[in-house]
Amino acid sequence: MPSTIISCAVTGSAPTPDKNPAVPVTPLEIANSAIDAARAGAAIVHCHVRSLETKKPSMELELYREVANLIRDADVDVILNLTTGPGARFSPSSADPGKASANSQMCSPEKRVEHILELKPDICSLDVATMNRKSHVFLNSPEHLNVMANYIRKANVKPEIEVFDTGHILNAKKMIDDGLIAEPPFFQFCLGVDYGAPATVETMLLMKSMLPKDAIWSAFGISKFQFPVVAAAVLLGGNVRVGLEDNIYLERGILAPSNAALVEKAGQIIHHLGGSVATAAETRERLSL
Repeated sequence: MPSTIISCAVTGSAPTPDKNPAVPVTPLEIANSAIDAARAGAAIVHCHVRSLETKKPSMELELYREVANLIRDADVDVILNLTTGPGARFSPSSADPGKASANSQMCSPEKRVEHILELKPDICSLDVATMNRKSHVFLNSPEHLNVMANYIRKANVKPEIEVFDTGHILNAKKMIDDGLIAEPPFFQFCLGVDYGAPATVETMLLMKSMLPKDAIWSAFGISKFQFPVVAAAVLLGGNVRVGLEDNIYLERGILAPSNAALVEKAGQIIHHLGGSVATAAETRERLSL
């Protein structure tokens, strides 16, 4: 089997330090955690940033800049992947469903890719998905996706196409056909997320069968599904993502001490299955970065 690319999602929006003290918040913590994950075997580090005051997700350019500079200045070869997910959270107002409630966080597609155009990471996520969550809608309209994809393409950044269900793959294929996403496309199957595709082997087989023939794909499972999905993805010829954004446990009842520990466990699974872990250099070549 080909070598397996490990991505590490360092810090997202849901996990907080009160749930696991290892969750990084400050730019220095995020960068150091990403660097440690790279040294543990991650070829790609996927980064969000957090408000220093609230510890909640932020879109502040200077926080992204600090994280990116710290990772780039480190003595480690790793591919930087920045999120564009924030800014697509919609919850209707009870007084007027056509207007956003105070729980919403909606902004223009230009704002969502501002840091991508400024910092030009190797990769950025592109959530080709509109779906229900527990208390809001994750809202990515076709028009906004097309605008974002066009900016990303012109910046010569590789989009990681995040898909949470089968219809999202069809949407992404249309964008590829329209020339908005360069080939070979890089898909990330996001499995086990509330009201999205379940984290099962059957789901992965179906989603894999729907991809363009030259697509490169990876998968992750939320929480207890993280490592079963690692094993299944490797056996199906895909790549994997782990990290504290998706799962805060190393095993049942034991909190992960770091992102690096999750990467190391994924690497062990890959080796036990007879595979090998891809380097950052190998990953750049395969993804045509």
